[in-house]
Amino acid sequence: MMAGNMRGNDIHSRRQNILFRILALKESEYVAVAWSFVYFFCVLSAYYMLRPVRETMAVGSGPNTIPWLFFGTFVTMLAVTPIFGWVASRYPRRQFLPWVYLFFITNILFFWIVFSIAIDSDSDHVWLGRAFFVWLSVFNLFVVSVFWSFMADIYTREQGRRLFGVITAGGSIGALIGGGATSYLVVKIGFQNLFPIAASLLLIAIFCITRLRDWVAESHSDDILATAAGSKPLGGNPFSGITHVFSSKYFSGIAISSIIASLLGTALYMFMAQLVEEAIPGADEQTRFFSNINNVTNALALLGQLLLVKHVVQRFGIGVSMSLLPIASVAGFILLAIEPTLAVIALLTVLRRALGFGFSKPTTDMLYSVVTPEEKYKTKNFIDTAVYRSGDVVGTLVVKGLVMAGLTISAVSVVMLPFAAVWAAVALWLGRDYRRQARELKQSGVA
Repeated sequence: MMAGNMRGNDIHSRRQNILFRILALKESEYVAVAWSFVYFFCVLSAYYMLRPVRETMAVGSGPNTIPWLFFGTFVTMLAVTPIFGWVASRYPRRQFLPWVYLFFITNILFFWIVFSIAIDSDSDHVWLGRAFFVWLSVFNLFVVSVFWSFMADIYTREQGRRLFGVITAGGSIGALIGGGATSYLVVKIGFQNLFPIAASLLLIAIFCITRLRDWVAESHSDDILATAAGSKPLGGNPFSGITHVFSSKYFSGIAISSIIASLLGTALYMFMAQLVEEAIPGADEQTRFFSNINNVTNALALLGQLLLVKHVVQRFGIGVSMSLLPIASVAGFILLAIEPTLAVIALLTVLRRALGFGFSKPTTDMLYSVVTPEEKYKTKNFIDTAVYRSGDVVGTLVVKGLVMAGLTISAVSVVMLPFAAVWAAVALWLGRDYRRQARELKQSGVA
């Protein structure tokens, strides 16, 4: 009997060792990481099911209207951010987190009904598509930002460095399955019937939040009031997320990186919309094309999240990990300047997004593990939403202005190169400042 118990303990120990070596998971973290994984899986699966629809709406609206779509998104973000700050100041996180997702579920079902009516009656839905473009652009940034604020809230800095890559992989798998479902179903059932499926996934995400709150309450029973499971609201000023950005070099650096990343991505987005309109006819076929790009992107990002990001961060640091995307952007825009075709734009888009989701996003979210709970929610939310979308506005205005001045795609690509170089430098500086703040927290006795 004793020998059997010893063998059982030995097998259990080996399993733990394998999981720690491959995924850096400790036994006490299995449950939380599993729920976090499923939570992010559902969020990104829902989003990537609908994202190709957004891109198709942009093409149908006309490439010349894209700057206005991004401007509308930016204005909406500016209006919504203080509202979110007000809610976060006055209600406990355990209450307002599910509210955010329930609000968006209601919106999705509304768009499903209205699109279905318009299509069944063969009515023009260009303006409805524009409204959906703006809405989904807001939806994406808010639900993902809230997710990572929650993750930075419930995991320590040390756990974040080990676990965020694995958790991000849950999102990539969800994005792959959501995008794959769109590619397979959209021509058969029509894009509008993807909406209720996405809403159902967000309901599962809410359930995951409740399970994670229970885990936090059990594992942090001694300091429950300071956690996401506590009943105490964050407090503070609803506009503090904005003021923190302008009063802190650290947050200003994150904001600058976000704006440049958005600027470069917007340039590619506008080039692609123009060439797709010329090369691919039909809304459903365009939706399939965008979905296939997303699928390849997420497959590559998944490999990076599971196998590479943890090792890169541990060996080279957060700064180096964040600098990979701007360095690749330099090389990619040089290639695009030489060969400005849809194939090259698609390749560069896949490469940049894969590095962004695989390396830049998980490591950028780690930056918030050395800040206060209020900053994790309010400041992060402002940067991830309004600041990021301001980069879209700047990008569309810059690119449109350059094109109107007579510059070709090749020439605009050359203009983007200095921005990518500045972005790389800022990423390296942020890595150094993160280490400084982490040392100060450790010296002050904060885990």
